[in-house]
Amino acid sequence: MEDTTILSQINSLVDEEHKLRQQLAAGEITAGEEHDRLRAVEESLDQCWDLLRRRRAAREFGQDPDSQEAHSKQEVENYLQ
Repeated sequence: MEDTTILSQINSLVDEEHKLRQQLAAGEITAGEEHDRLRAVEESLDQCWDLLRRRRAAREFGQDPDSQEAHSKQEVENYLQ
């Protein structure tokens, strides 16, 4: 997966976040529906950003960025801050 593909996916997820907030404001979806979907979108965003950071780090240290694979959502969400 190329960095541009990951960035495109990030942009799509951010657009979806905005759309969900607009749908809630317009009364098209319930707060529960928005919450559930936003959680999934945010987890996907975290996963994409993690992969992008690891690809960039690999490139910086002379490693093949294509050797990096996405970590599971569960693994990414359980990183220590």
